[in-house]
Amino acid sequence: MLFDQISKDIIAAMKAHDKVALETLRNVKKVFLEAKTAPGANDTLEDADALKLIQKLVKQGKDAAQIYAQQDRQDLADAELAQVKVMEGYLPKPLSDEELTEAIKQIITETGATSMKDMGKVMGAATKALSGKAEGRAISAKVKELLS
Repeated sequence: MLFDQISKDIIAAMKAHDKVALETLRNVKKVFLEAKTAPGANDTLEDADALKLIQKLVKQGKDAAQIYAQQDRQDLADAELAQVKVMEGYLPKPLSDEELTEAIKQIITETGATSMKDMGKVMGAATKALSGKAEGRAISAKVKELLS
């Protein structure tokens, strides 16, 4: 399980004196523990949910780095991006543009979509099918492109 892997990697980061990885993984584990102890979670955290949490943290880190860079605080932006890089190591490899196009073409065929009116139907299926493999913005842009 991803939760156990993060715990093992925290120990490895401590032994390696890797402060960035250690801080990042401790933060990830904290988020995982919060999710496990949330009402209704029954003290479990499925890998699919764990991946969603990591994706959310990666997005937040990238957004924060962008804000820091706009405010001429490259030191803080670099620190955020270093943490993002550690977390991205746990995510599945993102789809290439060609793979994304093919996957969405298949979803359009399966849903029977023919125009922009069907975008919601396609987005629902695409978001579910491509979760963790592509960003929502990229999926949305590709769906618009293919339905136009």
